[in-house]
Amino acid sequence: MLAMPSGTLACPDTSRQHRLAAQLADMIPGAATIRVGLDDPKQRWPHLHAIVKDAAGKTLEPNRTPLRVAAHWILRVWPEADWTRPQVLGLATDTLTRSDLVAADRGR
Repeated sequence: MLAMPSGTLACPDTSRQHRLAAQLADMIPGAATIRVGLDDPKQRWPHLHAIVKDAAGKTLEPNRTPLRVAAHWILRVWPEADWTRPQVLGLATDTLTRSDLVAADRGR
């Protein structure tokens, strides 16, 4: 695939992102968003942490294994994201947004 001068792909493959969002919605019933970051409050070192919320914003508590798998898959599909800050994946829109920008958007 051709790359632009900035190094980004001229036609990014968004089908992977769309497929992953659909798979995660099937894997974690009721999930609307998944927040992923390296900020697990139970760990001293940067450690993968994920939080799932439903459409109403209520936190869901799925099994730990699907949650860890989902977080790893999200990191692999969006390697270019700034993982120094948590990111939120909207499963309906298959878009990844920094969590602080999501919170600021809700405040409007």
